[in-house]
Amino acid sequence: MFDSIHEECGVFGIRSRSGGTDVISETYHGLYALQHRGQESCGMAINEAGVITGYKNIGLVSEVFTKEVLHSLPKGNMAIGHCRYSTAGESTVLNAQPLVVRHIKGNMAIAHNGNLTNGAELREQLELTGAIFHTSSDTEVISYTITKERLTATSIEEAIGRAMGKIQGAYSLVIMSPKKLIAVRDPLGFRPLCIGVTDDCYVVASESCALDSVGAKFLRDVKPGEIVIFDENGMRSDESNCTKGKKSACVFEFIYFARPDSVIDGSCVHTARKRAGAFLALEHPVQADVVIGVPDSGLDAALGYAKQSGIPYDVGFIKNKYIGRTFIEPTQTMREDALRIKLNTISSTVRGKRVILIDDSIVRGTTSSRIVRLLREAGATEVHMRVSAPPFINPCYFGTDIKSSRHLIAANHTIDEIAAKIGVDSLGYLGVGNVTKLADNPAMEFCTACFTGKYPLPVPDDEPSEKYDQRLNGQQTNEREEGVEDEKLQRIL
Repeated sequence: MFDSIHEECGVFGIRSRSGGTDVISETYHGLYALQHRGQESCGMAINEAGVITGYKNIGLVSEVFTKEVLHSLPKGNMAIGHCRYSTAGESTVLNAQPLVVRHIKGNMAIAHNGNLTNGAELREQLELTGAIFHTSSDTEVISYTITKERLTATSIEEAIGRAMGKIQGAYSLVIMSPKKLIAVRDPLGFRPLCIGVTDDCYVVASESCALDSVGAKFLRDVKPGEIVIFDENGMRSDESNCTKGKKSACVFEFIYFARPDSVIDGSCVHTARKRAGAFLALEHPVQADVVIGVPDSGLDAALGYAKQSGIPYDVGFIKNKYIGRTFIEPTQTMREDALRIKLNTISSTVRGKRVILIDDSIVRGTTSSRIVRLLREAGATEVHMRVSAPPFINPCYFGTDIKSSRHLIAANHTIDEIAAKIGVDSLGYLGVGNVTKLADNPAMEFCTACFTGKYPLPVPDDEPSEKYDQRLNGQQTNEREEGVEDEKLQRIL
């Protein structure tokens, strides 16, 4: 919202009780497991005897943290890490995380997943009191707010608790001070955050798949509004910011953000996606010969549709997993070439058949039309598209880079018009009533504002504008009409 680079991110933290664990290696593996949450940049901050050193750069985890870089980092007993996703705006090292803050009350490193709804307001207030910002991220707003409270607070966790009373929006934080590792989740629980343990370490991560990657046993999720502190005395919790009101977990974590092997707030992502497919089969049945999914998050929903409908499931696309990152070019020809290189149709699966194509969402529709064209060229006689989410018609203010409804095809066209535009024989979306039933945990409450327009928190009166992005970036930037669809295509690629 504030630097136009707010999409799903991954956070990770680890504290060794004995100091005998290689926390750098474990953080590397944790970030590698969370790479799906962000491919633009990544970084680590390491605590060596109270001194915090950070390293971050543009690129994938394996590109940034080479063997030489890993060996050059100081050894310590604590570390936090972050991987970040970008679809528009500046892609700079300054905007990478974790942020390392030097302060009279002590050093601090912070990694953030989410987006503040009052970040612009807080930033302006801080600037008027003399604050100088080095990044265009609202993560820096959070760090400034904490350090300001730290001046009179008796501990860093008290300062964090006070800051939580001022910041609004979605935030899952991993914070490191000279002596403590701290996990924080906003009171509505928009973004996931969980805790794991090994024989020697406490581990915090955006998803449980990262705990698995370092051999940590899942302990529990961080509660919405909770501050969890890990220090020399073990683990303790501050629930003074927890509320008994309605929670608002982002439903898109289950639709496509999270890895299918993760468990979030007691619910398996893989099971939730299969359930979405089953609901689709009940809501939008159609006579067909085969069910296929768009890799990767459409595959689980396709399995659920096939099982519920009785129509055979098969693999319709092969995704080339051995090509590195593709920086999406702005021309249509290059976009289509990129799709053909990385996503290839299995013609024997679809030739001469009526195909049900399952995907997780339709944003602008251009990527969907290209995928449908691939199926037609491979010989599919009919293509019936089913989407495991309701129509996306409203901007998101909580961490998804959908800045304006003018980018959204469903906000400007009927379902029949969308079907005609993307070239399918029929189109069906998951109903809003069923999208709230995806989780195994019946107590789960979801934010569905992108479908309904009913935001769980007050949001800015106007949709996020390019003008504010330009001021933050210090330059004039051209509006990227294809930026939102780039995000959709990049997740496929």
